[in-house]
Amino acid sequence: MKKQKKDKNKISFNIFLISILTFFALGVFLAEPIQKIYVKNILKTDLNLFKKDKKDLDLKKFWEVYSLLKEKYYSLDWIKKKDLVDWAIKWMVDAIWDKHSEFMTSKEAKAFNDALSWDFEGIGAVVETNPLWVKIDRILKGSPAKKFWLLKWDIITKANQNKLEWLSVWEAVEKIKWPAWTKVKLEILRVWEKKALEKEITRAKIKIPTVETKEFDDNKDIWYIALNMFWETSSEEFEKALEKFKNKKWIIIDLRENWWWYLTSAVEILSNFIENWKKLVSVKWKNILDNQSYKSAWIKDKYLGKIVILIDWNSASASEITAWALHDYKKAILVWEKSYGKWSVQEPFLFSDWSQIKFTIAKWFTPKWINIDKDWIKPDIEVKFKKQDYDLEECKKIWKCDKNMKQEDFKFFDRQLEKAKEVLKSFIKVWDFEKTIEKIKQKGEKN
Repeated sequence: MKKQKKDKNKISFNIFLISILTFFALGVFLAEPIQKIYVKNILKTDLNLFKKDKKDLDLKKFWEVYSLLKEKYYSLDWIKKKDLVDWAIKWMVDAIWDKHSEFMTSKEAKAFNDALSWDFEGIGAVVETNPLWVKIDRILKGSPAKKFWLLKWDIITKANQNKLEWLSVWEAVEKIKWPAWTKVKLEILRVWEKKALEKEITRAKIKIPTVETKEFDDNKDIWYIALNMFWETSSEEFEKALEKFKNKKWIIIDLRENWWWYLTSAVEILSNFIENWKKLVSVKWKNILDNQSYKSAWIKDKYLGKIVILIDWNSASASEITAWALHDYKKAILVWEKSYGKWSVQEPFLFSDWSQIKFTIAKWFTPKWINIDKDWIKPDIEVKFKKQDYDLEECKKIWKCDKNMKQEDFKFFDRQLEKAKEVLKSFIKVWDFEKTIEKIKQKGEKN
């Protein structure tokens, strides 16, 4: 397939930085070696970023406060001047109210860079912190966190009896991750549970397969493909699977838990479905002269069958681009929950003391110039898990499971996948995009 120009790949790399900073229990992952990472040293940039501009920012008050503290504060000698500067910068970056922009001290930057490797281990979740607790933001597919049914928005208050209060993301991570095959006991608050939950989880080395496929016994014409990440080889693996199952008439593409960022792979995968030279996504920069659009590459034999896509809260970045484009061109119906809503690009800058800053430099837009950053792709058909789908005791209560069933024999019920199969079968019969959605919704209301 015709590839996009290599210089455009820089954009897709930048997008990964959004989530990787909050990785919890990962060693976090990038296939590209650390030495190849695009990080600008602002001391070497051609731009004079330190040029004084009195009209732009008045720092008089800053120096007045510092002078006052230096003269009057009782214990200032105990505080490192570098810490004062670092915290002042942190608060300045926080003041732009962009959770994807962040300043990291040299220690935090080192932890961040050490995480950039394919070898990672832990429980497999991504977290955010506040003064009182740690909140789960995302769960990795195939991880211990997924196996033990930790959920997005679960609040972790303790790890091995240690309270997770007043911690940075990195400090919280150190209390929960590492090493594989050891156990960590977590105390969890969940909105609909009356009592705190306790879960003892065995950490593990986490390996995420790029593409997984399977056939369904009840319908041999439907092909299921789970696209777990967008990376350099993702489009190639996807195309091999597509070629293998080219006799299949219909596809379910599972993008749940996929928040990976590699834009080029998304464009190449979309090119298998969307007409040649159609716009797939656009990137809008501060300088409008840098704006660019990515279009469907030329492929002789496009896939013309009907598609249903599974998305969830953890579907972000390249997943959202893929889902939106296929939906926008009425190629696919979306099933499950709203997506993450992250359509921005970040770039890192490295300072001389090895501290680092990253901030938003561009936004992604749909073919119709709609930006869904901080918003969501809303599914056509919304289906949510029920507690009995993943909780053995609840399953026993409603007589769906045998009273003598053991935890190791219990398999969760994938309610969303079953709904996707139902929607796809209806899509095949009706053949019309909007009429299929309307029919499924009407059926749901009657039930």
